[in-house]
Amino acid sequence: MVSGAAFFFGLVVLYAVVAVWLGRRSITMPMVFVTVGALIGSHGLGFVDFSLSTEAIKRLVEVTLALLLFADASTLNLRQIRSDAGLPGRLLIIALPLVIGLGGLLAYGLFPEEEIGFALLIGAILAPTDAALGLPIFTNRRVPVRIRRALNVESGLNDGIATPFVALFTALAVAEEAQNYSGWLTNALTEIGIAVGVGAAIGMLGGWLFSGAMKRRLTSRHTEQFGTLSLALAAYTISLVLGGNGFIAAFVGGMFFGYITQHRRHHATEFTEASGTYLSLFVWTIFGATLVIPLITAFNPLALLYAVLSLTLIRMLPVAISLVGTRLRRDTVLLMGWLGPRGLASVVFTLIAYEAFYEASRPHETLFAMAGWTILLSVLLHGFSALPLARWYAQRLKTADPAMPELVDVPDLENIHAIHNGFQQNKNLASEASGE
Repeated sequence: MVSGAAFFFGLVVLYAVVAVWLGRRSITMPMVFVTVGALIGSHGLGFVDFSLSTEAIKRLVEVTLALLLFADASTLNLRQIRSDAGLPGRLLIIALPLVIGLGGLLAYGLFPEEEIGFALLIGAILAPTDAALGLPIFTNRRVPVRIRRALNVESGLNDGIATPFVALFTALAVAEEAQNYSGWLTNALTEIGIAVGVGAAIGMLGGWLFSGAMKRRLTSRHTEQFGTLSLALAAYTISLVLGGNGFIAAFVGGMFFGYITQHRRHHATEFTEASGTYLSLFVWTIFGATLVIPLITAFNPLALLYAVLSLTLIRMLPVAISLVGTRLRRDTVLLMGWLGPRGLASVVFTLIAYEAFYEASRPHETLFAMAGWTILLSVLLHGFSALPLARWYAQRLKTADPAMPELVDVPDLENIHAIHNGFQQNKNLASEASGE
């Protein structure tokens, strides 16, 4: 175990040294650490043996997403997009529910032996997008600001919005497996309600405390960052103690924290975001160690087919429907539909759902196969395609009509958390990789 940890930390150092060089070759951070996990895990060289039933592993995975959900929600200033909220609004209000529904429908069609709750759970798990896997497009200044901004806002919010659906459908799926439907809906809604209440209270209280403390010079930017990290953890842990959903509490807490502070405390969440980003390295490694090789050795062709459909039809059709009437070009609609990479949120939701089935003494290998193939293919396909797609799309726009909707002049989002798995410097990496 110690040798495996030493090997892992050494690779983190090496990755940090050559990150820009790798970025120019479309090799993303998730690619690297999924590969690392597959190599050092029990199915590979056997340096480490991650058990998903271990409490420490479960908490590490959950805390990682909770920190990033808080950072996302607190730093995304919706006031900046009020003048052009149509595109991200369509993606979140129309496309996201359609993705969940269509994903559930096709999952039920391919796996009729499963219940509807399980099918909808798969749809919800694989609905959130992660901009980190398509970074060269999300940060490429040659791609119109309006398009980048819509995709960034979608990526920053859809994991938090999908979380209640994941909680609800997990409860339903476990009830179906146990053939015991007594109180599942009441329990799930109570869990969600507690989380919303805790998150709102913690976020507002923390916002007032830190705003007042900074005005009166009772604290410093350095100590405020530690306090904000603890605020995110408090929302998560207090919600769990009271029987609520920690993820929802963290997301709602971040929203209220940002609202109360009027998004003037962006620096306060930098340490929270960096901590979540660093922990995400472990999550990707755990994913690689526990899922990648078993996906191949216990190959499920229907799960692979579903993964292909999830990355194409299940995402692209709802996006196209949501954009009807916007007069966007076909290549723009195609690009926005393709840019639905499944990343960290889907990994965490998969591991947590699997743990829920495990605790009910009903391990669900089909869940791992369907979600695992989708995430793995997304890491590879979106990672390798992002840079050439950014160049292709930018080249096509050179001869476009300046009056087209894509080129409407809107302000860029300066402080948006555009990625779940990358440091702020990765924006520079993407620019260098794209030759700007």
